[in-house]
Amino acid sequence: MEKHEQHKKSRVVKVDSVKTWDFFKTQAINQGSPVVIHFTAAWCIPSVTMKPLFEELALSYQDVLFLSVDVDEVKEVASKMEIKAMPTFVLMKEGSQVDKLVGANPEEIKKRISGFIHSIRSSN
Repeated sequence: MEKHEQHKKSRVVKVDSVKTWDFFKTQAINQGSPVVIHFTAAWCIPSVTMKPLFEELALSYQDVLFLSVDVDEVKEVASKMEIKAMPTFVLMKEGSQVDKLVGANPEEIKKRISGFIHSIRSSN
């Protein structure tokens, strides 16, 4: 019997240029949408291992914009956001950084994102 695996469309948007970054950042501000960004690198094993969790979180929080930025592909954005190590997760509200977590710590990332989303929902 064949196994059919349904591929869910990713909700994580890959930022591939400064133009894309500016577009999604502006869109999030205009829509009042919180943003969670995963700064990653293809050569960084901890970053790569965090990708499935990030995808899972994006599916859990449908009202949040999840972005993925490869620091080698979009150096200007990584530099602007002062990213020094991968993985780095940045939480943004109204265009401003409200939290930053460096390192591959799944439980802490879940906790921070959950708290971030809860605080936004309760303030609306």
